[in-house]
Amino acid sequence: MSGKDDTNEKTMVASDTTLKKELLRSDSAPPMLVVLMGPPGYQGKQWALTDAFVIGRAIESNVFIDDKSLSRSHARIDIKGNKVYVVDLGSTNKTIVNGQILPPMVLCELKNNDQIKTGNVIFKFLETGNIEVLTTQMLFEKANRDALTGAYSKGALLEKGPEAIKRSEVLNEALSVIVFDIDFFKKINDTHGHPCGDFVLKDMARVVSTKLIRSNDFFARYGGEEFVLILSGTPDKVAAEIAERIRTTIQNHEFKFEGKIIPVTVSVGVTSKQVNDSQWQFMFDRVDKALYTSKQTGRNKVTIG
Repeated sequence: MSGKDDTNEKTMVASDTTLKKELLRSDSAPPMLVVLMGPPGYQGKQWALTDAFVIGRAIESNVFIDDKSLSRSHARIDIKGNKVYVVDLGSTNKTIVNGQILPPMVLCELKNNDQIKTGNVIFKFLETGNIEVLTTQMLFEKANRDALTGAYSKGALLEKGPEAIKRSEVLNEALSVIVFDIDFFKKINDTHGHPCGDFVLKDMARVVSTKLIRSNDFFARYGGEEFVLILSGTPDKVAAEIAERIRTTIQNHEFKFEGKIIPVTVSVGVTSKQVNDSQWQFMFDRVDKALYTSKQTGRNKVTIG
């Protein structure tokens, strides 16, 4: 057999192994609800169906969709054994499954690939074992994650920010935002090359996401060497402590690229929601000014805005 044939055979075996792994993953994946059509930023969004939850435009809904065509509590997903049901909660614009309008408060069992329409939003139901669960998940992650660092993308941040503001107001809970920027990043690229700069960005994002944030924190790359953290339910003093922890951890972390230690520090801005912060942009402008102050007054420091 030729070397080319050997390579082709190895590739086929590797591909087959990968496929088997994906199929095993799909068998263990819970049933999912995926948005087929909805407001900007929602298409492809998905929820694992592990417990009963409510779909609606009330911020406290488990599946929160910011669209006026939905009632505040529009429909509910119920799980009984290995079966999944949807029930309309007396919504104004009805709940429709595969073209059939559901009467209020009557359970409708969902089957694989059923389409559920709530107002102007259309969901698709994927049952356990459907490999499309993984495909959809991978596509959604690709659309909402920064390719280099694995942090959420700027687009995902612009969706999450206003949602966080609204949730904070409705639930009357604290909200804080941290923005940080790598000091003299251009010098790192110019001195050590762009592959080194990419390494610093990736390693820093890894350190932050694995060591410095909590499971409910939202971590995004805003652009270039600037990153944003949205801290729901976090008051100002705690946010300031987290900001300082980020600064000191990155300063003390050993960024080692091709045998060389690359000194890295960050400038940080932090702010917390104030009474008149009715829009995300108000908070973001204030924290961005705090970051600018840190950069203009010596760098490698935290400024509270």
